[in-house]
Amino acid sequence: MTKKYGIVIISHSADVAYGVHQIIKEVAQDVAITHAGGTDDGEIGTSFEKVSIAFETNEADHIYAFYDLGSAKMNIETVIEISDKEILLFDVPILEGAYVTAAQLQMDESIDVINANLKTIIVK
Repeated sequence: MTKKYGIVIISHSADVAYGVHQIIKEVAQDVAITHAGGTDDGEIGTSFEKVSIAFETNEADHIYAFYDLGSAKMNIETVIEISDKEILLFDVPILEGAYVTAAQLQMDESIDVINANLKTIIVK
């Protein structure tokens, strides 16, 4: 069964992407969560191929995307242009944004409330 809303975590570090995934999975076991991190050769950075696969393999049709740094965001923006999925991108801290969103999706909170809450997260 396809899940309506999911989450994708994109980081310059494979360990960070995996770690954030593991943390949010604790509060959102029923939410489709995928992640990508690092370059194709295992270094710090991002890989468009890995990012694209994270979105393609996510079961959801509508995906909240969270990232850590600029080139991760650029890869997500490129995926947005070519994907058939609706990708929702907010400029919020990766862990806090993903965690709050995951918990709310698990509770079946309305998308309007989730989006409004993401707009109130302040980056300091």
